[in-house]
Amino acid sequence: MLKTLLAAAAISLAASAAIAQTTPAPSTPTTRPATPMPTTPVNPTAPAANLIDINSASRAELMTLPGIGEARADAIIRGRPYRGKDELPRKNVIPQGVYDNIQARIIARQR
Repeated sequence: MLKTLLAAAAISLAASAAIAQTTPAPSTPTTRPATPMPTTPVNPTAPAANLIDINSASRAELMTLPGIGEARADAIIRGRPYRGKDELPRKNVIPQGVYDNIQARIIARQR
């Protein structure tokens, strides 16, 4: 009886191994898909030369930023100097949503 059980186990193991060898591996990963890249790439480590300094930029330079028109550019200039660019929304100079859109494009250099 023991020989019969061992023989059945060996056959079952051999069958499992044969199935595993003939079954192809899935061609698609089981992990979740990659997040798509944003359409407008933003480089948080962009060189400082490409950033607009909110402590020294002209009104015209500030107005090149999305969401910054004449009134907001004037408000930024009136609030100078800034210790950090995050002071713009904290001091209610510009709304948080506008700041979120421009934060990667501005800097507050100390003079």
